[in-house]
Amino acid sequence: MATVLATPSGGDRIHAFDAVRGGALLLGVAFHATMSFLPGPQIWVVRDASSPLLGALFITLHMFRMILFFLVAGFFGRMLAERRGTRAFARNRVKRVLMPLIVFWLPVSAAMLACLMWGAAKMNGLAAANQPSPPPTTLASFPLGHLWFLYVLTLFYIAALLMRRLPAGWLDAPVRFACQRPFAGLLLSVPVIVAFALKTDWIASVGIPTPDTGFLPNSVALVGFGTAFAFGWLLHRQVALLPALARWWPHYLGAAVVLTIAFIIMVGGEVPVFSPEVAAERRVAQAVVYGLSAWSWTFGLLGAALRFLSRPNATIRYCADASYWIYLVHLPVVMALQVAVYTLAMPALVKFMLVLAGAAIALFASYHLLVRHSRLGLWLNGRRYPWRANTPALEAVAT
Repeated sequence: MATVLATPSGGDRIHAFDAVRGGALLLGVAFHATMSFLPGPQIWVVRDASSPLLGALFITLHMFRMILFFLVAGFFGRMLAERRGTRAFARNRVKRVLMPLIVFWLPVSAAMLACLMWGAAKMNGLAAANQPSPPPTTLASFPLGHLWFLYVLTLFYIAALLMRRLPAGWLDAPVRFACQRPFAGLLLSVPVIVAFALKTDWIASVGIPTPDTGFLPNSVALVGFGTAFAFGWLLHRQVALLPALARWWPHYLGAAVVLTIAFIIMVGGEVPVFSPEVAAERRVAQAVVYGLSAWSWTFGLLGAALRFLSRPNATIRYCADASYWIYLVHLPVVMALQVAVYTLAMPALVKFMLVLAGAAIALFASYHLLVRHSRLGLWLNGRRYPWRANTPALEAVAT
């Protein structure tokens, strides 16, 4: 996804934001790779051997990954709008966000459907062919799949442009307060905590329900991801606050680890648990701990990136460039590998590592051979690297 890598007021710290954006997308590969190894009922292409460790990893990655992504998207969104103006910004986002959703949805969905059929055949044999047909697709049930983030991001861009000319200076003081004091940023968790607590069928283990079905995203997703996007957009108004964010990263990461462990203990049993908490007081307690955990990870990881990844780095630059393509096409690759290892007599952790390694090799190879040096890379990332054997980025990857 195209981003602006420099700004007179942001300096080299913009590299850290781009590293975070790329990392959030690449962690999606690991997140989806866990999903065939979770305890409980089958929710994925196959139901393989389970691992409590992978269940905990599933919960942890889902806590912060997309909140972090939407925060960075809001930051870069305002940067792009300020530098290019409203019309050029809108054209750029249509080209690099909306059009990939339209173009990639059908082939990626077809490949995922093929994997689902293969997985059903592997698990159930010929019985998979006798399953009833799915209900007809409507606007409320349209399967966006993992590309939902492009649709929601488009909605946020539209909302930001509509409100761009409204006075926002009165919000600068709360943003400064959130950045300059330890743990003040956790106030951003309040909207999503309230949304969790009010949702009587909320499943705590999955946190923010993924808006992957239908063209009207669920309210919890709009609140949770919208808060992150809005904060990122407003943060760009005051890039001088970035050193303050970097200062508190150990505090936030320490709190994130403690709160995440506490949440997993609160959920109990074999995590994740895919059923709602019926007791209102327990649901509220889980909502508070989950929301605080999610934003502790977000501020901790963003602060650590600002502290350690602000200087240009060829390897990180390469991975950040590759992350958009990889996230667009990774799911059928991961699903196919999960089906392929299903019959192997190996522990879940070993299978998970095989899936993750195989996916990484295939996806990075496809980026390098098909995207990085082609018009496809120019479309998705706004840059097309020449075929040169000794470019700094390739040397960094090779070593």
